[in-house]
Amino acid sequence: MARARDEQQQTVKAARTVKAARRPEVRLPELSGWDDVGLEPDGDYDGVELVEADLAGQDGRGARFMDCALRRCVLDETVLAKARFMDSVLDGVRGVGTDLAGASLRDVELVDARLGGVQLHGAVLERVLVRGGKIDYLNLRMARLKDVVFEGCVLVEPDFGGAVLERVEFRDCVVRGVDFSGARMVDVDLRAASELGIARGVEALAGAVISPVQLFDLAPALAAQVGLRVLS
Repeated sequence: MARARDEQQQTVKAARTVKAARRPEVRLPELSGWDDVGLEPDGDYDGVELVEADLAGQDGRGARFMDCALRRCVLDETVLAKARFMDSVLDGVRGVGTDLAGASLRDVELVDARLGGVQLHGAVLERVLVRGGKIDYLNLRMARLKDVVFEGCVLVEPDFGGAVLERVEFRDCVVRGVDFSGARMVDVDLRAASELGIARGVEALAGAVISPVQLFDLAPALAAQVGLRVLS
């Protein structure tokens, strides 16, 4: 009996353990200034700092950014599809309709961004920190997220449809109208979200952890999912 009890306790303890996301450790070298000649498709940018650059409407698809900093840059309708960002910081960037479809972000910090309708569908995010700021209508459909932290930010109607999320944390952030339809989750921690509103895909929460309060809030949606009627 004692052995069975110990095994049960170990199982419960293991179930309560959530693997924490590995945060990026970005250490930028001394950076060179931006020559302001504009982005180029498949361009190669290494150790460059762009400060308050207006990149609206420019085409940098397939470009490579390594050890770079983009600070307070304008990204309205900027095309960065399939671009690669490695060991870089995007601080205070703003824009509407930024196209990052199929992009790769590895060891990246996105700080105090103000973005709307940003396209990241099919993108790969690994060791990415999104801290502060507000992002409306973030499209991460079919994306792959591993070791990603959303911290102190506001996400309005983000779309994770069909995405794969592994070791993803939502900390002190507001998540409104999120779509998790068809998503697959492993060690996704939603407990510390200051606000969590799920519009679609509550059935995809297997592999995620939520708090007791969040469970209470989600009870109607979960009951509807399994066809359970609650009558007084």
